[in-house]
Amino acid sequence: MNKPIKRAFLDTEDGQILYRIGGEGEPLLLLHMNPRSSDEYRELMSILVKKYRVIAMDMMGFGDSDKPPRMYTIADYAKTVITLLNELGIKTTSILGHHFGAFITGEVAATSPERVEKIILCNVAGFGEEGKAELSRRFTKGFNIKEDGSHLIERWSARASYAGSAELNHRWVLDDLKCFGYPLYAVWAVGNYCLDAAERFSSIKCPTLMLWGIHDVEEFEKLGLAKEKDRFFITKAIPHGKVVDFPGGTICMMNQIPEEISKVVMEFLDNTSV
Repeated sequence: MNKPIKRAFLDTEDGQILYRIGGEGEPLLLLHMNPRSSDEYRELMSILVKKYRVIAMDMMGFGDSDKPPRMYTIADYAKTVITLLNELGIKTTSILGHHFGAFITGEVAATSPERVEKIILCNVAGFGEEGKAELSRRFTKGFNIKEDGSHLIERWSARASYAGSAELNHRWVLDDLKCFGYPLYAVWAVGNYCLDAAERFSSIKCPTLMLWGIHDVEEFEKLGLAKEKDRFFITKAIPHGKVVDFPGGTICMMNQIPEEISKVVMEFLDNTSV
């Protein structure tokens, strides 16, 4: 019998946050990438709820959460995580974050270590000065609605080559469209955080697992956003972390290979020696 996953809203001073929750046992919080939502973890949650109490939230500005009244920093996003944990009565949790969500995960572990058991950081890109500038050039204006509707096919085409299915690409585009007409909050937040990320992450002491989809890493280098070699800043900052590579893992890997990812994640979470 499948464990039911329910949706609910959390009221905050800056608006409402949607979250999905299901399962029983030790808590595990999932933080999505930009410009996705908790839908990014639909497949993964259905597996993990069999063993854990799993929560996935739409970060402010994404999915069905409200748009924040100002540009949010990674520190702001980390505070919303703590707000949700407090609302749910969760004293400590493990956290998995992908891309944008991984930076938030690291910040929570650095600033609120007493609330974190273990963390899983997925596809953390090493953005240098050039990468930060390219992020700003490409994305900070956000997605704009065009009179002829051409923005719809543009978003469809953006990742059609590696989404793997029309159904998954459709889900991504739906998340894209909820961001149209607003700033890409995550890009601004990561851009203002990334150059200090190594220093911030160096204070993390909890058990840490680092996952990389190699196709994703290679694609970021092709786009001029982040060099493959620069991803290793995180292994230097968190030398006690364990690293697992998925050779064919794309930016969509949470949806495409949930069985492989969940196996590695569960082995890490259940290992009492780390």
